[in-house]
Amino acid sequence: MEYEDKAGRPSRPPSPKQNVRKHLDFEPLSTTALILEDRPANLPAKPAEEAQKHRQQYEEMVVQAKKRELKEAQRRKKQLEERCRLEESIGNAVLTWNNEILPNWETMWCSRKVRDLWWQGIPPSVRGKVWSLAIGNELNITHELFDICLARAKERWRCFSTGGSEVENEDAGFSAADREASLELIKLDISRTFPNLCIFQQGGPYHDMLHSILGAYTCYRPDVGYVQGMSFIAAVLILNLDTADAFIAFSNLLNKPCQMAFFRVDHGLMLTYFAAFEVFFEENLPKLFAHFKKNNLTPDIYLIDWIFTLYSKSLPLDLACRVWDVFCRDGEEFLFRTALGLLKLFEDILTKMDFIHIAQFLTRLPEDLPAEELFASIATVQMQSRNKKWAQVLTALQKDSREMEKGSPSLRH
Repeated sequence: MEYEDKAGRPSRPPSPKQNVRKHLDFEPLSTTALILEDRPANLPAKPAEEAQKHRQQYEEMVVQAKKRELKEAQRRKKQLEERCRLEESIGNAVLTWNNEILPNWETMWCSRKVRDLWWQGIPPSVRGKVWSLAIGNELNITHELFDICLARAKERWRCFSTGGSEVENEDAGFSAADREASLELIKLDISRTFPNLCIFQQGGPYHDMLHSILGAYTCYRPDVGYVQGMSFIAAVLILNLDTADAFIAFSNLLNKPCQMAFFRVDHGLMLTYFAAFEVFFEENLPKLFAHFKKNNLTPDIYLIDWIFTLYSKSLPLDLACRVWDVFCRDGEEFLFRTALGLLKLFEDILTKMDFIHIAQFLTRLPEDLPAEELFASIATVQMQSRNKKWAQVLTALQKDSREMEKGSPSLRH
């Protein structure tokens, strides 16, 4: 304006907004604060009733805001108290595991006290040790054997990268193309293992470790090779054990009957496991079982992914580790009990869905699945049918399957 005056040009009149600003003693901090303000001088004053109404509205807003703040403060306080209780509980559990259970493993691991403590989740600091002891080492794998297998894997990678052709004695019967495909699949799957963590991908701190374990296993068990899903199992073990011990646990874990049936794609035995699962499915959840039957939704659609990765791909990692805790305690039965627990937890939702939506839901479970709710649901699952436990039902079905194969020439082929 001063420049315009000096230049001899008329200055523009102030805008109405500028006039309004002059009559305000202060700038309102929010739009709700305007309720208490008198109208600008160029507008009629508020009637007394309207002013009173606005003041009441403002006071109600203040009361509601204070209630929300109080509720949020209480929520934060409760969260802090729960976190403190959890940390104290974990600290006490660590002492119990380290001072009482682990030094006396052989005599205490199957006691009621330990089993109850086990169900609540193993503290992360002792989890690897407990898993190793629970999985065992029936294969008698040593650290030296791991080093030998890893050296062979590295030599094989070198040969493939340089285009050399090498057929080792233990690989007799397996083509170079099959072995190369297996190694290439490992590279591909490592990049897809827990991608959100970014620790197993190229350049990550655990990439080489995961690559080493999977490569060494293909040399240790060329008859099995690498199968998709193995990378998730190895990754979970790596997070809890050093490389050699993770390899020992990995090899022994995959040697269990259920895992070997799935990873070697033994269709007959896989179908027997599915049939056993359906026995307990119908026993525990008859309504949902009938709904699945009606929609032709078979167990393989959702169970294969759960079993292949031991839930480590399907559940949040911390929750998957808790499932692993009890799986190491109870064996394969708990994998199927967990499946029934999941179905029971979401029964009301699933019974309202059709085939496509059920399949989509079960292959992509909610990411915010609360651990306590899932384990409460699993706890209600009864793994007993007509006085027969899981192992008895599975054995009976295997026997029936073998007898059917013997009686039918067509089935033998």
